[in-house]
Amino acid sequence: MRLGLFAVWGMAVAGGCQIEKRPPARPTDSTAAVPAAPSTPAPTPPPPPAPAATKVLTVEGFLTPESVLHDTVQDIYFVSNINGSPTAKDNNGFISRVKPDGAVENLKFIEGGRTGITLNAPKGLALAGDTLWVADIDAVRAFNAKTGAPIDSVSLSKLGAVFLNDVVVVPTGALYVTDTGIRFDDVGNVLHPGPDRVFRIGPDRAVTVAVRGDTLGRPNGIALDAAGKRFVIVEFGGRSVLAWKPGDKAPSVIAKGPGGFDGVEIVGGRILVSSWSDSTVSSYETGQEVKLITGVPSPADIGYDAKRNRVLIPIFTGNRVEIWQLPAP
Repeated sequence: MRLGLFAVWGMAVAGGCQIEKRPPARPTDSTAAVPAAPSTPAPTPPPPPAPAATKVLTVEGFLTPESVLHDTVQDIYFVSNINGSPTAKDNNGFISRVKPDGAVENLKFIEGGRTGITLNAPKGLALAGDTLWVADIDAVRAFNAKTGAPIDSVSLSKLGAVFLNDVVVVPTGALYVTDTGIRFDDVGNVLHPGPDRVFRIGPDRAVTVAVRGDTLGRPNGIALDAAGKRFVIVEFGGRSVLAWKPGDKAPSVIAKGPGGFDGVEIVGGRILVSSWSDSTVSSYETGQEVKLITGVPSPADIGYDAKRNRVLIPIFTGNRVEIWQLPAP
């Protein structure tokens, strides 16, 4: 407030406001006219900081949570739980149902090894109507989103799928699935036998390789940017946010960041990306990184609750899900 008063005063002097004239003082032998010091413009105050995201809920009790997805019809959050090694075919993975207030409605809504269900290490999730699609090592499985009953399973093992990671459904009913191309050795080191690929599963369940190559940078998260008529893919093994559309031989780089990217969501004109490298969720609106959330270690495949403008972050190594409120746009 005080700075503002000084600013007004400075402008008044600089602008030559009319001041009452008085007779000049009679100079004496010991005084001389002293010129007035030039006015200095008041410094421009810095712009206020952007509103920060705030953590509103922490939900504990998961087992290696990898992905969170908001079902807007049921208004429920699905959480995929690997429950062990990301590459072990141990049939002990499960999917949880969580209410938006943080209450766990059903921890093991869909559970590997129960009632004929196979689910080893579930990762990325996608919805097509009442069908919940799940990426599971070298297969993509479908379940009824309301009952949990198994519906379908598409194996990609004959095409040599190594590490199916994220999945997205397009309006035609086709699925696009990233293959990060990594494995783990007996002591937990990450190996990269490759190849890096994105598969397409057609509505007729025919599987093809949509794009492959090192330029994918161990692709992890994938999202459909309907407005841009493209897919956005983020690199776990590189630092690039990529754009790709069917027919392109290779993706193009649209932004650079810290790397170690996992989840990606398209929110309006923003691309939200989680990074293991610096434990953040950032926004890439015009190619520039803006950190929205910090201090979230091992943030995996994030989800977005459009109804409440929330980011849903599975903390992979912390066995919890953090729910963060974004500031109003």
